[in-house]
Amino acid sequence: MTHDDPTADAVTGPGGTPPGPSAVRPDTTDTAPSPADAALPTALAPAALTLFGDRLDLAAAYAELLATDGVVRGLIGPREAPRIWDRHLLNCAAVAERIQTGATVLDVGSGAGLPGLALAIARPDLTVTLIEPLARRTSFLIEVVERLGLARSVRVFRGRADEAATGSNGREPISGDVVTSRAVAPLDRLATWSLPLTVRGGRLLALKGSSAAAEIEEHADAVSRVGGGEPTVHLCGVGVIDPPTTVVEIVRERMVGPARPAASKRSRGGRARRR
Repeated sequence: MTHDDPTADAVTGPGGTPPGPSAVRPDTTDTAPSPADAALPTALAPAALTLFGDRLDLAAAYAELLATDGVVRGLIGPREAPRIWDRHLLNCAAVAERIQTGATVLDVGSGAGLPGLALAIARPDLTVTLIEPLARRTSFLIEVVERLGLARSVRVFRGRADEAATGSNGREPISGDVVTSRAVAPLDRLATWSLPLTVRGGRLLALKGSSAAAEIEEHADAVSRVGGGEPTVHLCGVGVIDPPTTVVEIVRERMVGPARPAASKRSRGGRARRR
């Protein structure tokens, strides 16, 4: 999910988005979107190469889509376009160091694809599902997945986190090894929505800002009630990006709530498809 302040924790509904699409689009009269806005700053090139490796060109193509179509369609604010690399792509890709090889990743409230698509580009070994309820956002995500050639490892699920966890409209429930989120909700709500999506022993990785320690202190009991272990804070990308990314990690230690059918292999990854 993307906001003008990527560290802000928006209070939203399950899945991490407001209840409906906004008809208001950003005024780009004075700030027309341009591919030049997505150019990788020279100073950030070493970090980008470290995080994306030989898929740096793919990351650059994604940056251009965010800075152009993403702005026009209201997923990225015009002021954010020149800051896509440092505030968004690198910030998200750094979290890959907390994800094991070959993991299945579910990105809750994916919005413009952050952090899910950044992780999928940085780590081709991952299988990523982007969970997003709003039609205009899922349309953008599906188009980006197809244009970047990521359909073999990335799918798009249109729906809320609770719908993904329990299944709806004839769809099977889905689950993963890791659930990610960025600027979605306070930790208590986030754990309630996200932990049911993980397998036992799976982990929630929530990108947070300066509020991380305070949220843990405030919501540790709520996290425990939904089966989560003690939240821990990690700094990702130390020595690579400045500042490093702050991540709150919660392990699902207990299965809380009614049992649900185990996800099939097909439901845990596959092609992006329209919903």
